[in-house]
Amino acid sequence: MFDWSLNIAMLIISISVLLTAYRVVKGPSMSDRVIALDSMGIQVIGLVAIFSVKHHTQAFLDIILLIGILAFIGTISFAKFLERGEIIERDRHR
Repeated sequence: MFDWSLNIAMLIISISVLLTAYRVVKGPSMSDRVIALDSMGIQVIGLVAIFSVKHHTQAFLDIILLIGILAFIGTISFAKFLERGEIIERDRHR
């Protein structure tokens, strides 16, 4: 029963990832796309976590941490780009 519910959860989250990917491609504005990418990162973390529980291993916990860090850095970079128009500020006084 538990294995069956994990499979259903993975299916639902997979469908959610596909719908979020549609929002990334067709989003009406850039900020909608950034939010969709952040949401997709969280959904992938959930998929990896369920996969880790299903296979009774802790090997994927490092991957979950890595995906979380990369999703956070990506969201911050996109937000900074939307706000200022550039991600890495260079000193132009030299």
